[in-house]
Amino acid sequence: MQKYAIPCAKSATFSEYNQAKDYVKHQKPPVVVKADGLAAGKGVIVATSIPQALEALAGIMESKTLGVAGNKVIIEEHLSGKEMSAFAFTDGKTVVPMVSACDYKRVYDGDLGPNTGGMGSYSPPHFYTPELGKIVSETIMEPTVRAMAQEKRPYWGVLYGGLMITGKGVKALEFNARFGDPETQVILPRLKTDLVDIMLAVINGNLNQIKMECSDEACVGVVMASAGYPGSYKTGFPITGLDNLDKDILVFHGGTKRGSEPGQVLTNGGRVLTVVAMGKTIAEAREKVYANISRIKFEGCHYRKDIALVE
Repeated sequence: MQKYAIPCAKSATFSEYNQAKDYVKHQKPPVVVKADGLAAGKGVIVATSIPQALEALAGIMESKTLGVAGNKVIIEEHLSGKEMSAFAFTDGKTVVPMVSACDYKRVYDGDLGPNTGGMGSYSPPHFYTPELGKIVSETIMEPTVRAMAQEKRPYWGVLYGGLMITGKGVKALEFNARFGDPETQVILPRLKTDLVDIMLAVINGNLNQIKMECSDEACVGVVMASAGYPGSYKTGFPITGLDNLDKDILVFHGGTKRGSEPGQVLTNGGRVLTVVAMGKTIAEAREKVYANISRIKFEGCHYRKDIALVE
């Protein structure tokens, strides 16, 4: 991104602990410490002080709290603003924007507590105007696809940009080569065009012939998690109420398994379920989600109460 002038945070990458430590000591907090490998959404620490950043660095690189994901780290400047996720399909040439979403990474209401893989999401972001979408496409998504092609590493598939809308414009935080979780659960229900047709067009290199249509309705998803998540938690608890939901409610099973009794579902992970509803507005979809989520029960169940509670 720096090479091709794609707006992003200033950063430096290290595979040697002492070099990373020296670099951190000369930064101005807050400092973002990122594990370079896959860490189930838990590889980013926003340190509010230099001692906290050094502690995070030691944990990742020395104690290997995230395993091999911490063999390399990225030390990044902290960006503040509104965070959101932008999605596009690309066949390596054509870039077709998808609807966007916002997710909630912190485990507790008010964005408190440690980062998680995501506690909920909504689409569309209330602040994401067509004008802003045009800026994102022209300055981040399209230039990234062009740059990949120029590097002789053409990319086709889903491009997911984690973005920060700062006071100095839109900046890219990260990219994923997939739909995100829990964003997938609120963007795909809005997709009207057949996903298989889009996939085939991506594979065959004729995405420019696809007309993407999405619903104008809003979509809200709330994650139901096990007590203790994202730390240690217990599993194997029966889940009740899944057969007592409104017909238009979607329930995605993330951490469940079948029990020994007929029809029984047990908890089997940290993020157990994602409950999703659509509505004419974010407020309507949100109201439907929480009206239904309260009917689902399992021991130690925890979920945020402020998902999609927007101005």
